[in-house]
Amino acid sequence: MHIGMQPRLVTPQPVDYGVVRGLCAALCGRYSCLRPMCVGRSVLVREIPALMLSTGPADRQVLLAAAFHGQEWLTALCALRLCEELCGAVRAGLPLCGIPLRRALKGRQIWFVPLVNPDGVEIARYGSGAAGAYAASAAETGADTPGLWQANARGVDINHNFNAGWEEMQALAQKNGKTSPGARQYSGPGPESEPETRALTDLCRRYAFRHVVALHSQGEEIYWEYGEDTPPQSRMMAKVLGAASGYAVTAPTGLASYGGFKDWFIRCYHRPGFTIELGRGVNPLPVAQFETVYEKAREMLVLSVLL
Repeated sequence: MHIGMQPRLVTPQPVDYGVVRGLCAALCGRYSCLRPMCVGRSVLVREIPALMLSTGPADRQVLLAAAFHGQEWLTALCALRLCEELCGAVRAGLPLCGIPLRRALKGRQIWFVPLVNPDGVEIARYGSGAAGAYAASAAETGADTPGLWQANARGVDINHNFNAGWEEMQALAQKNGKTSPGARQYSGPGPESEPETRALTDLCRRYAFRHVVALHSQGEEIYWEYGEDTPPQSRMMAKVLGAASGYAVTAPTGLASYGGFKDWFIRCYHRPGFTIELGRGVNPLPVAQFETVYEKAREMLVLSVLL
């Protein structure tokens, strides 16, 4: 049971496209403060679902997105559990992590995009056969190797496809041999070449998000800066999130330093953006770790959308 004394909808389970769509529908059916959305479609024309949480007129929006990478599907479950807990607290009129939710959400909308890369998650779960017209190339580049596939159906790593440090990233990609479609770290033929990337950038262009949060796994780390474009409040916000979770507040290295969603958002809007690496271990993190991972990150996740 959880806040509101109804059985949880978001329970530990392996995640795929059908599971996420089913959970989104179930959450919207239970909670009137949620609105279902579709923010775009993948290479294989799967919907990229979203949930918008609002308790009334709002002039402040925050975005939390997950499952950019195929093997990191547990992050989708974490995003949906957070959404469920927020909605339950709102309906029951109870605080969450000591925060009075109805008051905290006044004038605010929270957007959840739990499955940025639906094709990649399907391929990670079920192998090259889930890549449709791209099955042959996916098989040749590692889709049937357990624990390897992070990219979308075309072999482009979504979190390297955003227009942030593109030239620097290409130089590193050449050095590291990441110059053609594959299981991970190929940035694509150009920035925003992939429909999954454009789904998020178009959403950000339509709504003036105060800040964005990208959930990844693993490492228990928080990334918050992107060069001179980083706004001054980002450091303190990251420290608050780190104090709530015990996660390290740090910076990525190598190819991970460029082309990511939070990098692009900071570069374009000079507003805070955060990447949170949930849990520890080897991707895909096992379902058996879900409750432990979520419970340690719970207060941090709540704060991440309310700061």
